[in-house]
Amino acid sequence: MKLLTALILSLLSFSFGTHQAAAQPKDYSSTIELFRSSPVVEKFFAASYGYAVFPLIGKAGFVVGGSYGKGQVYRGDVVTGTTSVIEGSIGFQAGGQAFSEIIFFQDERAYREFISGSFEFDATAQAVAVTAGVSAQAGTTGTSAGVSTGPRTGIQAETGYVKGFATFVHAQGGLMYEFSVGGQKFTFQPL
Repeated sequence: MKLLTALILSLLSFSFGTHQAAAQPKDYSSTIELFRSSPVVEKFFAASYGYAVFPLIGKAGFVVGGSYGKGQVYRGDVVTGTTSVIEGSIGFQAGGQAFSEIIFFQDERAYREFISGSFEFDATAQAVAVTAGVSAQAGTTGTSAGVSTGPRTGIQAETGYVKGFATFVHAQGGLMYEFSVGGQKFTFQPL
């Protein structure tokens, strides 16, 4: 078990180190603008109560996997605190990747639930991948992808809130094969 833990930590270190130069973790404004550039995502900025943005989340795994990232939480366009995400998963997986993530809060109830300090997405949580020309539905129970037939945004399906939350990810690099079960856990620190 110690060998497996050491392997996972090595993969995470490699993943974070490799992608550190590609995206600066403190560069929240460019990450927000990246998501705003999609017309499908843009409507969430106008209609949501707030959001959490993670410029860089690194993920690695070999049978057992994990991911970690730091972000900021906004109510409207005002920063209200910092957040971090950690994910553990088990199943068929190998490789490492880096991505940005944004989570929109539909209303004050969803915002308060997220900042409660112990918020979790379970294994059924879904995210829509936003990349030029390709879209995917990604969840902790597996992924599916396809070439977009929709508008130039690169998003294939219409999206909406699920239980008050809407999540989008943007791949930054890496390659990971995965069919696993896990969930994301978030912490919040008010400013």
